[in-house]
Amino acid sequence: MKVLANDGVSQSGIDVLTKAGFEVSTTTVAQEQLENYIKENNISVLLVRSATTVRKNIIDNCPSLKIIGRGGVGMDNIDVEYARNKGLQVINTPAASSHSVAELVFAHFYGLARFLHNSNRDMPLEGDANFKGLKKAYAKGIELKGKTLGVLGFGRIGQATAKVALGAGMKVIAFDPFLSKVNLELDFFDGQKVNFEINTISKEEVLNQSDFLTLHVPAQKNYVIDEADFKQMKDGVIIANAARGGVVNEIALVKAIESGKVLGAALDVFEKEPNPEIQLLMNSGLSLTPHTGAATNEAQDRIGTELADQIISILK
Repeated sequence: MKVLANDGVSQSGIDVLTKAGFEVSTTTVAQEQLENYIKENNISVLLVRSATTVRKNIIDNCPSLKIIGRGGVGMDNIDVEYARNKGLQVINTPAASSHSVAELVFAHFYGLARFLHNSNRDMPLEGDANFKGLKKAYAKGIELKGKTLGVLGFGRIGQATAKVALGAGMKVIAFDPFLSKVNLELDFFDGQKVNFEINTISKEEVLNQSDFLTLHVPAQKNYVIDEADFKQMKDGVIIANAARGGVVNEIALVKAIESGKVLGAALDVFEKEPNPEIQLLMNSGLSLTPHTGAATNEAQDRIGTELADQIISILK
């Protein structure tokens, strides 16, 4: 049987599948040619990340397809229920990239708290001629230890991010409409384990109390953070969105940065991805990455092997 990993898959995943007798292709087929390619090559398994979409036309017109796999968590680029109703298996890897996303959020948080996103650009340009000026400009950093992290969406990634926060000495508060209480177990290098019980609170309370705020929610019709929500936040809050583009009103975010309500914000995802608004790209209050939350070697290895194991268990 043939597997097309249209957005790529780790070598570890390829090795597991090949050993089980699958033929794996990592050819990147253009979206408009994907349907024909699947039919012509008798593809049984289509693996995607976020770049490729799998809609009704592919599901209806590719009878060889048995499995659609998403390397990652969110499956909004796949017509999941429609595919399942047509008898296809739809799989993903919800836990594989959680810690990678959490670490990226904190890379942004630490960078914003100490102005690294700007000083790393300014030092090569002015470091020799304006060293003292830059030192003064970036001399009012803040520590994360002792601050409050608010988590909107307390699923796997939200919980992984909370664990990093707890390890950094932060207080964690969280909102999730589906969870009232979560037990977090922190594992340390020497085998010690520490448990924290987090009782979720209202969204309004999270917004009111957070020094740092991170979103880990699925794609949805309305903004999770809109203009009115910024007004409820502390002055000088730092925000991160590594969830989905469109859950934060980007226009309102820019206004909140310009007014000083928001000290800075990190965006790994964008409403108009892959062509973010120029006002975001040029804003010195924003720390930006090109949707790389799950882009670590470790996460990709876990994603590849988890997908491979699921495919083998279904088809073998």
